[in-house]
Amino acid sequence: MNSTMEKVREMVDANNIVGAPITTPDGVTLIPISRVSFGFGSGGGDYGKPGQNNFGGGGGAGVKIDPVAFLVIKDGTTRVMPVAVPPVSTVDRIVDMAPDIVDKIGKFFDKKDGDETV
Repeated sequence: MNSTMEKVREMVDANNIVGAPITTPDGVTLIPISRVSFGFGSGGGDYGKPGQNNFGGGGGAGVKIDPVAFLVIKDGTTRVMPVAVPPVSTVDRIVDMAPDIVDKIGKFFDKKDGDETV
């Protein structure tokens, strides 16, 4: 079980979730984001006849890594480019658009504050 857990710790590393940045020649930085799922199990049996130590056991683990999105950084602007299928329902679309809406509202208020004279 200890050996299995050690291997799971090696596979479920932060570098597997947020990947190393990739910089393109035109100055765009891409950072891959992944989802990591893992599971493990073990079992055993002791066939305890008097004076005899029989034992059978085993363990195993599995890890699944799915790409989720890329953070795209260009000219000081960061965007999330999902790898998944586009949202289907209205709620999914609203959640998907929320970061852009918040960014636009922030820019609107910043611009409005700059226009006021005191």
